[in-house]
Amino acid sequence: MIWLVYDGSFEGFLTTIFEIYEYKWSSVHIRKEGTSIPPLFAEVRTIVTDEEKATRVWKKLVNILDSSGVRKLWIAWLSERETIEDTILGVVKYAIQLKQNVLSNFGNEHVLQMQQAVKSIGREKHRMEAFVRFQLTKDDIYFSVIEPDFNVLPLILSHFRDRYADQRWFIFDSRRSYGIYYDLKTAEFVDFIPNSLLSKNRVSTEAFGENETLFQELWKDYFKSTNIAGRKNTKLHVQHVPKRYWKYLVEKSFGI
Repeated sequence: MIWLVYDGSFEGFLTTIFEIYEYKWSSVHIRKEGTSIPPLFAEVRTIVTDEEKATRVWKKLVNILDSSGVRKLWIAWLSERETIEDTILGVVKYAIQLKQNVLSNFGNEHVLQMQQAVKSIGREKHRMEAFVRFQLTKDDIYFSVIEPDFNVLPLILSHFRDRYADQRWFIFDSRRSYGIYYDLKTAEFVDFIPNSLLSKNRVSTEAFGENETLFQELWKDYFKSTNIAGRKNTKLHVQHVPKRYWKYLVEKSFGI
């Protein structure tokens, strides 16, 4: 068994696929660096990311699966499931073998597993777009901290850039220690955040802008006034707003 370790970038993953075919390796497993321990007798090889090799694999896959198909591979990869690279590799081998778009062939276990990953991360993406709550800081930046189960930041970027084009904002994924910063012109990924903005993986109250606390109080009053106790349906509410997302919602910090 060959245990292939790459740097965790999508380009690194594509490079790994290139080298599997270049060296005709079989019985391989692909893992991100530092995410798992290889079996005792596995032959471990470290893959160095090569943009030219990655581009060649990308173009090859686009020819077979088209752009939307390759995007599905990328979205599945963002799920960060432990064995997702092996699953995607299985799909790639299947497609190259048949020389056709196989992404609707759910009889293939790898295609089915990849589709399930795409569906899960798609659900998480839509919920993040709905449940992200910004808090205004003293620097006039609307700041939000999230901890999604999947790496959805690359998928929600366009949604927030289009919707909040006239405001500076920062969405920080505290689980993965990186975020998106939008400065009214461009949105870019950053892996640095001032310590003054965070406290226990939450926006520090000391970082709030002058009126932020007031707005939160108004938000609290609004939800209290619209909450009709006699019509409370906790089961339905949790179904639409799962508890694991409550930590993002300002209104939930008030026990509503």
